[in-house]
Amino acid sequence: MRQKKPAGWPDLMTAKRLASGLVSYYWAPPTRAKKAGCPVAAEALGTDYGAAKARCDTVLNPHYHAWRTSSDEPTEPGIAKTGTFDWLVSIYKRSPRYTKLPAETRSSYDRMLALVSDVTLTDGRRLGVIGLKSITPGVADKLYEKVRVNKDGKERTRTAILAMRVCSRAWNTARRSETARVPVENPFGKMGLTYKAKPTRLFQYDDLMKFVAKADERGEPSLGTAAMLAFFWLQRETDIIGRLTWGHIKPADAPNCARIFHHKTGETVDTPLYDVDGSALWPELMERLDKAERRGTLIIMKDKPDRFKKLILPWPDRFSFAKAVAKVRKAADIPDEVKFMGLRHGGNTEGAEANLTDAQIRALSGHLTTAAMLRYVQASKTQRVEGARKRRDFRTKKGNASE
Repeated sequence: MRQKKPAGWPDLMTAKRLASGLVSYYWAPPTRAKKAGCPVAAEALGTDYGAAKARCDTVLNPHYHAWRTSSDEPTEPGIAKTGTFDWLVSIYKRSPRYTKLPAETRSSYDRMLALVSDVTLTDGRRLGVIGLKSITPGVADKLYEKVRVNKDGKERTRTAILAMRVCSRAWNTARRSETARVPVENPFGKMGLTYKAKPTRLFQYDDLMKFVAKADERGEPSLGTAAMLAFFWLQRETDIIGRLTWGHIKPADAPNCARIFHHKTGETVDTPLYDVDGSALWPELMERLDKAERRGTLIIMKDKPDRFKKLILPWPDRFSFAKAVAKVRKAADIPDEVKFMGLRHGGNTEGAEANLTDAQIRALSGHLTTAAMLRYVQASKTQRVEGARKRRDFRTKKGNASE
């Protein structure tokens, strides 16, 4: 009988409607498990769902899973054997510590966990199918060294460190719910891994103006507008091309603001558009938006109709958007190292050079902490000159002969 199963339905329990109209419940191990000698026999569990569930959860399934863990019984495709690394990953992915993460973060974590799970061992097996007790700190060190080098022989230290940290997070999470099966010692913890990331190449104001001019010249003004939004309003690429609508500009309850939502942090920033004297705070961007053609709900749409649908469509993903940006950047003779994300870094750094306080920069950028904000605000020659000037002026006021 096919029916919608309630949340928490026990593994391997089935239901069948009897001639009397009542529903009866049954538990049985898979056929392959029976052939492999599973000692837990099938049972009829009666018509009381609560009692049947309790029997499955407290007796039958624990005994079955204990047998699976200690046996060589093969698992079905896509179903991880209890006690293995694949099983640990599946537990982590069902936990709120994973499900509550932003979609982009989950996608990144998925790649890192798959990278480790798919490592081929000396005996030809995947790491994911081996038992957790076999994964020692020494094994974790070897995994790190193996993941650190890709198939082409190139080093990817940053990726390898992230993979180890995600595995450590997954291990700790699974340990909280499966204390009997997940070892106390986390082999991926306290590995002492460090990495000094290269600073993002800034997309400065002069570069921005060159990019905008070239985008307009090529008949792709939306790309120039997107670049301005990133630089002036400190928005991330995914929020600009997929979430920012015309309704966010001068909304009814805040007619003098632009409502900027930072999906990564969950912060909403009402960015003021006019100064107290009524003058525009973002004159270049406001003039551009006022003149822009509204082609749909989103502000940033493609500039040319789809060749099949003959309609102006939104950008399908950030990858196709990035390719279009790269073409304009090359045409504008801007170095390849200057990526779109450099616009947000450039805007934050401009704020620091304008002597904004940390609180003022965070109020505009939507960062939750000063530490997070400082990853975007890069030290610059302008800041160093300003700092040196202030130190000189301080000495001069004290009567020293610095001038």
